[in-house]
Amino acid sequence: MNWQLIRINRALLAGLMLGGQLLPPISAAPAKTENAFLKFIQGAAKAMRAGDRPPRSKAQWERQRKAIRTELLKAWGGFPKEHAPLQYQHRGELKRDGYRVEKIVFQTLPGAYMTANAYVPEEKGKLPAVLCVHGHWRGAKQDTNVQARCVGLAKLGFFVLAVDAFGAGERGLGKKLGEYHGEMVAATLYPSGKPLSGLQVYENMRAVDYLLTRKEVDGDRIGITGASGGGNQTMYAGAWDERFKAVVPVCSVGNYQAYLGAACCMCEVVPGALKFTEEWGVLSLTVPRALMVISATRDAFQFSVGEAKKSLKMVRPVYGLFGKADNIRHTIIESRHAYNAPMREAMYGWMTLYLKGEGDGSPIKEPEMKLEDPEVLRCYPGETRPGNWMTIPQFAAREGFKALGSKLLPKSADQWNEWTQVNRRKLNESLLGRTMPTGFQNRESESFAPERGIQINAGKAPVRKNRRVPQFIVLTMEGAEASRSHAIAKALEKAGKAVETFSLRATGEHAYYRDTIRRAPDHNTAEWSLWLGRPLLGQWVQDVRAFLNARETLGTTTLIGVGPAALVAVATAAMDDRVEQTIAVDMLASYISDVPYEGQRLGTIVPGVLRDLGDVQHIAAMVAPRKLVIAGGVDGAGKELKIPELWEKFRFATGVYTRVAEKGSLRFLKGEEELAGLWE
Repeated sequence: MNWQLIRINRALLAGLMLGGQLLPPISAAPAKTENAFLKFIQGAAKAMRAGDRPPRSKAQWERQRKAIRTELLKAWGGFPKEHAPLQYQHRGELKRDGYRVEKIVFQTLPGAYMTANAYVPEEKGKLPAVLCVHGHWRGAKQDTNVQARCVGLAKLGFFVLAVDAFGAGERGLGKKLGEYHGEMVAATLYPSGKPLSGLQVYENMRAVDYLLTRKEVDGDRIGITGASGGGNQTMYAGAWDERFKAVVPVCSVGNYQAYLGAACCMCEVVPGALKFTEEWGVLSLTVPRALMVISATRDAFQFSVGEAKKSLKMVRPVYGLFGKADNIRHTIIESRHAYNAPMREAMYGWMTLYLKGEGDGSPIKEPEMKLEDPEVLRCYPGETRPGNWMTIPQFAAREGFKALGSKLLPKSADQWNEWTQVNRRKLNESLLGRTMPTGFQNRESESFAPERGIQINAGKAPVRKNRRVPQFIVLTMEGAEASRSHAIAKALEKAGKAVETFSLRATGEHAYYRDTIRRAPDHNTAEWSLWLGRPLLGQWVQDVRAFLNARETLGTTTLIGVGPAALVAVATAAMDDRVEQTIAVDMLASYISDVPYEGQRLGTIVPGVLRDLGDVQHIAAMVAPRKLVIAGGVDGAGKELKIPELWEKFRFATGVYTRVAEKGSLRFLKGEEELAGLWE
């Protein structure tokens, strides 16, 4: 589901999920305070989708359908061509009135296992089946909100499979229920190009594979349903996998542009989706199969009835092209964000019509039921889960090393030049969303425009009698004034150097005021940028390049980045030869991390960078033969790395500098305290 439009810290987030309840709904209206960056993002999205129209023929739709599926698969990083053996295990069962509950574990990806509960009716013969996926409830598949629909369906004669999503329920970092798999947990997946939204689709496909192994299941009559984040899973899996004959997303359908201004889980983000479609395009992939969208009257803005209607208005004509207008229905329930009894009863009627061929799709009264203590349903109660259980960051690290592969050092200057040019294009166009050294500023002005719709605050340009005076630009994520007050900037000024600072967009005084979720201080602005296919890192590089353009000087330029801003400095230098010296202070040394990122910015995490280009050290290598100083560094957990560890992390860059640069062009220092010698 989408998370509250408030600053959520760890304690508050935990409190909101107590008692197994869904997080309270987001405010039903967009934020009251206008933010320039949000306005910029919304304008860019609107321009991207301004030409959307429903297809006028089947042939036109088939072309659109093929294009959407192609781009979706690319955004999800592709799916394995060969499936890992299911290796399913039966870990006990509960016998109940009219059905039994089986505890099942099966392999979805090599070494990654999905925990599940199968609700099996006593009825004989081949049964229709429904895959129940959970939203962001504390208990995941065990939660009473999920249990209710599973028991209801089982008592109505459906075989039901309820599964835990990767990182949730029994599949978290730890062994207790209640973990959140978003923010910097799911962020570890992005560098390898495997976002959680795509992994969920693939794992739900493997759940169907499991259903097809059951003798009780009729493989031609399978449906899927879920609410909130589970509704998103339902929409994407139902759209992608045509084995689902009935698809019922609940309290989740709106449109992508409505996400811009809200907070949503990382599991709901499809990187770059707005470049190739809106939500209506994904929903239309269900045509001609049965689709019921259930909306609540008092839901969050992005899931509201009005926003859902915008998408469905575009989907209905596609159903009409196939003569299947009756196969789509919008059911509106007077309710808050939920999956309550009236919603379940509407779903029962729809599944009964399209999976059993009975009734007219009207709601069916929910059977009486008794629900279980969540702990009773666990495949691994208490602390019994195996110690080698694969978590999201561990899977991400494995995929990261695999994506990185073997990057061979260039053997000659010609090879190096060719490698640099190729990878500059990749970094600029495919990964950063295209940056240009544009922007103009009056030399006495305190702001400049790196692109239309963005205005950046900068410190007043120092008066220079000689344009050849070297300039030092200090970057932090706290804004122009905080950067000016930083110890490095003060030391430079004390040494008589020309120091400049400015605020990167969406940071400092330009920051969105409700941006932080747990470990991610820029959670919302980073996610909005991902929807557009423009990671914040790329936009920040654009800001720096525009600043260089606006503050044109004939002297040398030293770019100093501190903390997460160090990645901005190195990425800028990799793209722009005007940066003659780069100093990265306490920079993240590798995107590969088998634990959640700590102390980093979500905006610096670039989808597919390991797969398409390389790690931080490969970006750093593109700075060669110009001077580069690595002054301290940290791993994904935020642990400070010693000099030998930094050498190891930057082995590729070191090899490149040895071959193409003068001795001493690449230096490793313990940290900020050793920098003074560079300008004394």
